[in-house]
Amino acid sequence: MTTEAKKSNDPEDDEVLGKAYDPRIVARTWDYVRPFRRHMFGATLLMIVIACANLAGPFLIKYTLDVAIPYGQESGDIMPLVLASVGYLVSAGVAWVGTYGQTYIMSWVGQSVLFSMRRQLFDHLQRLSFNFYDNMEAGRIMSRMTGDVNALNEFLTSGVVAIASDLFVLIGIVVLMFILDWQLAALVMLVVPVIAVATHMYRTRSRDMYREVRRQNAIVTGHLAENISGVRVVQAYAREDVNRGRFDEVNSENLRRLIRATVWSAGFGPVITFISTVATVMVIWFGGQKVLSDTMTLGSLWAFLSYVGRFFEPINDLSARYNAMQAAMAGGERVFELMDTPPAVVDREDAYPLPEIEGRVVFDKVVFEYLPDRPVLRGISLSAEPGDVVALVGHTGAGKSSIINILLRFYDIKGGAITIDGHDIRAVTTASLRRQVGLVLQEPFLFSGTVSDNIRYGKLDATDEEIVAAAKAVNLHEFIESMPFGYDTEVQERGSTLSQGQRQLLSFARALIADPRILILDEATSSVDTATEKLIQQALETLMRGRTSFVIAHRLSTIKSATQIVVLQHGEIIERGTHPELLQQEGYYYNLYSMQFLNQPEADELRPPHLESVPPPPVLAPAAPGRPAARA
Repeated sequence: MTTEAKKSNDPEDDEVLGKAYDPRIVARTWDYVRPFRRHMFGATLLMIVIACANLAGPFLIKYTLDVAIPYGQESGDIMPLVLASVGYLVSAGVAWVGTYGQTYIMSWVGQSVLFSMRRQLFDHLQRLSFNFYDNMEAGRIMSRMTGDVNALNEFLTSGVVAIASDLFVLIGIVVLMFILDWQLAALVMLVVPVIAVATHMYRTRSRDMYREVRRQNAIVTGHLAENISGVRVVQAYAREDVNRGRFDEVNSENLRRLIRATVWSAGFGPVITFISTVATVMVIWFGGQKVLSDTMTLGSLWAFLSYVGRFFEPINDLSARYNAMQAAMAGGERVFELMDTPPAVVDREDAYPLPEIEGRVVFDKVVFEYLPDRPVLRGISLSAEPGDVVALVGHTGAGKSSIINILLRFYDIKGGAITIDGHDIRAVTTASLRRQVGLVLQEPFLFSGTVSDNIRYGKLDATDEEIVAAAKAVNLHEFIESMPFGYDTEVQERGSTLSQGQRQLLSFARALIADPRILILDEATSSVDTATEKLIQQALETLMRGRTSFVIAHRLSTIKSATQIVVLQHGEIIERGTHPELLQQEGYYYNLYSMQFLNQPEADELRPPHLESVPPPPVLAPAAPGRPAARA
């Protein structure tokens, strides 16, 4: 497992807020912004224009009080007053238009970056190997795709320009206050250290509190998801009241922590307001004395008070954006960590497309392991000729599915070689390999869309006639025709409106229409009832004819006609042969076959004659209340 994968699998990493500014994350994000740098430059110019227009307001009021009104009183000329009013209106209009333009540009850039980032992330996730998904929960991957990417997008669309604007406005206000009166400006600066200390205390404590809130919220979400997924079991065992009580406990704890964090956060605003009020009172007191002594004009005092009020706005805004910046940096770190996770299975530089194959498969002393030094397959050697049906049998964990996984090159082997028509599968491109292999899983996965779309997934350019032919071959056509819209009927999420057997038949049709040279049936009939199984046996025979087929089956009756049955135990082949040959050996396969048919009374007609004398297994008598079941 890579270092990145290990880090991604750490359950605590999603709780880490990280730095407020990480140059590595900003540099990586800029790679996505670079194509829109002209738009960003335009937004920056608009930001400067907006800030200047907003800062002009108090100076225009100063001009009105100190120049326009006194001049009008003496001369009767109101033109200076008109100019001041028009200037104020123009500055407000410029600020409004500039804000609209800046918001539009940044939103457009942010959504474009979001689109590019999600597309690249999705493409990367499609190429990651199975070992990554073995160690990463789907919910946490979705969190990276949505929450973390959105945090970065929020930082881009509003955070960057807003922070730059706040800093620009703050510097502009300080400069203008010193221009108006340096003594009053120095007096106001005395409160800055107090604000810095208060902000630091709030920031540290608030970060810890909201981290607890997020952690507890994750627990609540986990309980909710678990109960929704297991609602049938909950209701079957009448556990609604018990589960409600447990949910109330975690939900109440979440409420308690959220209220505590909210109360703490709510106190920060009034503290800053009180500090700004103290600063305003000092300016009124000392500035008023300056006006009375004619060392300062009334307009200058009014403008200064306006700037004092605005001085604390960007400080409040910067404090509020601190956590958002931390979330964006942490989100960016997790997103880029995911993007930097390399696929474990990659094509060689000299890999070539696998040509059209006949289907001759050879495993030559194959060794495979999921974890280092813990082999799952130990020196597996077997071969299959075109048209052969190779059945894989063994207990759970024997290595059956592992053989399928490495044949499709979902994982790479550690030793030995696997060849198809003489081509080492590691020497050909994975796409060309998998295009010629059909796979039907025990749990069929259906995608959102129509019935026709799900069948066509095996061959995207398939015609309607080919789709119907595939459905008829697996005895599914009549059922589809009975549906409300036939082949255009929408399949609900994961095919929830279809039975297990119907979903399986759809996956059979999907594999059939792909016309693969190698077919893999991974316990494909274990979840199908006996009646449905009989319906698809003929279709399976047609599907496997002329193809090299690998079949994993718990129902041994489905593999009696296999060309070769391979019995696995602890990653090694312990028996191999045809069905009659293995029964004659009276080994592991014989015992497995005997136990299966002894537990299936309805299959008596399939019981071999030499098993008729085997006594049936003991039957458990009904249990009395409060007593365990007794053997009859």
